[in-house]
Amino acid sequence: MFLVLHREGDEAPTRWRYEPKKLMSVEREDIERRTGRHFTQFTADVLQGSSLCRRALLFTYLRRDHPKTKFEDVDFAWDELSLEYSKQEYEEMRNGLLASLHGDELAAALQQIDAAMEDAYDDTEVLGKAGLPIAG
Repeated sequence: MFLVLHREGDEAPTRWRYEPKKLMSVEREDIERRTGRHFTQFTADVLQGSSLCRRALLFTYLRRDHPKTKFEDVDFAWDELSLEYSKQEYEEMRNGLLASLHGDELAAALQQIDAAMEDAYDDTEVLGKAGLPIAG
């Protein structure tokens, strides 16, 4: 999964690989302090659309590139920041559906996944299986 920032006027989006289990302990602890959520809850809230959690996540990645970035300076329009699955992650989801659904339900789910895969980022750097975007 990727955190994608595409500000109005930017030629191309900035994309960070979002792997919760790969965030460093200092980053996780900072996120917990800023959001008031334990890390597992934070990861779920990021996926569910919590603005505060997404802002804290964006801050974490921006600070990696620009260490003097302040949390107060991190601001974005809702449509400028998104979470996106890669083609490879959609393929994993698709394989899971093939094993668990049948009939019309399977056909409808595959149609949705295939449509989303068409525009998804092709993550050529992925190694092995894509993990779930939730720390457990």
